[in-house]
Amino acid sequence: MSVRSVLRGGLAFLTVTQLAVGFVGLLLPRWFFAIPWVGMRMPYNEHLMLDYGAMNLATSVVLVTAVVVASCGLIRIALITYLVFAVSHLVIHTRFLHHLTPAEAVWLLVALSLAVVIPSVLLVLTTRLKDRCRCAAAGDTATAGGGP
Repeated sequence: MSVRSVLRGGLAFLTVTQLAVGFVGLLLPRWFFAIPWVGMRMPYNEHLMLDYGAMNLATSVVLVTAVVVASCGLIRIALITYLVFAVSHLVIHTRFLHHLTPAEAVWLLVALSLAVVIPSVLLVLTTRLKDRCRCAAAGDTATAGGGP
């Protein structure tokens, strides 16, 4: 399996999770908030839930574009964009673990840590594309579209 295939598969996985969370957050905000590690026993705020759903959908646009176009530069931008959110999300949730049972806290930390580890590994893998694909950031527009 090629590095590009692994990257596309990883990006597709991140895209599907973002789409799922985005659509549920936007279409069923109260139901989504009722999940213990989402609402964390805090007061419901529909506006924030709708914003969160919309943000996840917006992030999925960048991710799906990276899957389709598969250029090094776009893949890196998509992964870094995702990581900015994922790292922040993990750090923020560590401040609110007291709202959860110990089991809920463990599952939440595992899930949010994977949301950081997976794109981090994918980002490292992009360095293996260097010889086969010059990034758009390097100014080579001839291969920026993801050619071999």
